[in-house]
Amino acid sequence: MVNPALVDPDTVRATAAEAWVRGYPILQNYRTLYAQALDDADPRHVGGFGVFRHYPRPATPADTDVVTPNNDTPYSWAWLDLRTEPWVLSVPATDRYYVLPVHELDTVYAGFVGTRTTGRQAGDHLVAGPDWHGEPPPGVTGVIRTTTRLVGILGRTHLDGTAPDAVAELAELQRQYRLRPLHEYTGTPEPEPAPQPVWPVWRDEVLDTVEFFAFLDFLLGFLPAEAAPPAEADLRGRLADLGIDGRGEFEPAALPLAVRAEIERGIADGKAELASAAARTGSSVGLFGTREQLGTRYLDRAVGALTGLYGLPVEEAWYGGWQADSAGHRPPNASERDYLLRFPPDALPPARHFWSVTMYALPGLHLVDNTLDRYSIGDRTPGLVRDPDGGLTLHLQHKRPADAGQSANWLPAPDGPFTAVIRLYGPDPSVLDGRWTPPPLTPR
Repeated sequence: MVNPALVDPDTVRATAAEAWVRGYPILQNYRTLYAQALDDADPRHVGGFGVFRHYPRPATPADTDVVTPNNDTPYSWAWLDLRTEPWVLSVPATDRYYVLPVHELDTVYAGFVGTRTTGRQAGDHLVAGPDWHGEPPPGVTGVIRTTTRLVGILGRTHLDGTAPDAVAELAELQRQYRLRPLHEYTGTPEPEPAPQPVWPVWRDEVLDTVEFFAFLDFLLGFLPAEAAPPAEADLRGRLADLGIDGRGEFEPAALPLAVRAEIERGIADGKAELASAAARTGSSVGLFGTREQLGTRYLDRAVGALTGLYGLPVEEAWYGGWQADSAGHRPPNASERDYLLRFPPDALPPARHFWSVTMYALPGLHLVDNTLDRYSIGDRTPGLVRDPDGGLTLHLQHKRPADAGQSANWLPAPDGPFTAVIRLYGPDPSVLDGRWTPPPLTPR
């Protein structure tokens, strides 16, 4: 309930704008969580909390769980409710590149299990929420402590080719990723489960209305204020004055009309700020990471959620993209022109593991259906034709090139606007410090 005595009309609009940007990744995350963990009628449902659903095959245009899905490392999805007890994530020994990142409710990362961080050996890793203060049991390899009571895992495992035997090998490895509640791991009695909340039914239009804050109020109950960063205390206090305090009781219909109007203006301000920031963003640097890395840069977090939800931090994978071509056309449009990406011989993408360029149709940011079933192209694509000097030219266009060499290097584009994203797994330091940058997208 709004406390009129505590609400300053002059600050409502600014508070709503700031909170919309702060809450945008939280609601986008819940959008995926609802489909995968709560709505058993949704084809994306993984089976509830505490179970993995693996995708051993490459992504296709039918995969719409997230925007800008990658086609290099098929996904392993899981969601954990940490209110009752921690969970144990077990992995096998493997020489294959993989990462199982634990993202929190607001999409920052609590920790990583994988090649870069925990090595190639087998291990049991405890994932514990903010309400658990126990000691890890014997046998636990590492501990990931979270600030939020709900977390997700969007694992990636390298797929070496698309042949049936490669997919089968990947599926076998994914089956060895295991989740167990702590009591099952230790063989102790099961604790009393936390009460089940009334989960609000997701609707996409929520993002654009005052109801956004009813969802935010509910979800803040899983991000306890005492566990939030001290710098967030002021915003949480101003939200509490509006009745948005994490108890899930905020009712937009009960708002005074003047307050509701200012909140609506604030939502419009927040959306405009996010759109402007996204248009200025050309790479993933600073968009994804841990709470310590991102701090209170909420606008950067929101840009990451908008342009590449669940993207990895740059030390794991670097992302760049083309939102405009070298002639200034924004966005690129393959119904109007064809495009080239030319990597000189001394400027091929420097990646320790592998790299790719993936095509996405706008505005949905999903993969593009095409006759080749080719959604990305990179250093593992068979049959690429190098330029005479050893460089590499990629052809991004809607129709297949007539020339056989160009066709081998063709990345099919939609018959309309698009964006393309380049990913480098294990980026070289020259990528992180800006000495290497992607080439321009050049109209033909």
